[in-house]
Amino acid sequence: MAKIHISPNRATDKTIRAIDRKREQERKKMFNQAKENAGALAIKLVQRLLDREIIETASIDNIKDTFENQLRRMGSLEDFELQMKLAPVRTLVPDPNIVSLYLTQFIVEDLINHMDIHDIFGEDLEIYRAVDSVMKVLRP
Repeated sequence: MAKIHISPNRATDKTIRAIDRKREQERKKMFNQAKENAGALAIKLVQRLLDREIIETASIDNIKDTFENQLRRMGSLEDFELQMKLAPVRTLVPDPNIVSLYLTQFIVEDLINHMDIHDIFGEDLEIYRAVDSVMKVLRP
């Protein structure tokens, strides 16, 4: 009987696929939790950004609604769209929270143009840490 040869590349590929599947499951779980708890998370996030003096706004309610909408729609983003959004801040921290990364990039790139935002202060890392201090509850 012939001996079955197990290629090291095959074992490595299986391991990589298993890790990718696990990350994808974690990401989906985080997006679902963000969607289910969007209202509460948006309130906490806006409050944290105001407390740390990262945003200056004319209408807290409008900014809360904006974050709530972003949290609800994250799960329906296509993978390409998500990766393009995260590309500028992907290397900001090791082992990042994908929801925090997405919201950080949203604040830096899109929220700055919101009609109720007067100004956004701080560096990307500072903004990420403020956002992640609220969004870390989503991490499994």
